[in-house]
Amino acid sequence: MSERTPIPAPSSNSDTTNKQQKTVDSSDLFEGSRELVIRHNQDRYILRITRQGKLILNK
Repeated sequence: MSERTPIPAPSSNSDTTNKQQKTVDSSDLFEGSRELVIRHNQDRYILRITRQGKLILNK
């Protein structure tokens, strides 16, 4: 039986979080399209909007 060490949750200081995170509206990214390509390092990912309005990211 192995013991698990709990991982502390990140602090939720909203002032710090808001300054560090960049927020982009999905309509600005998609510009009327339902999918876009994201390049990350040497990999290519496709971000799609589903019929239900959810986002799906595939490699």
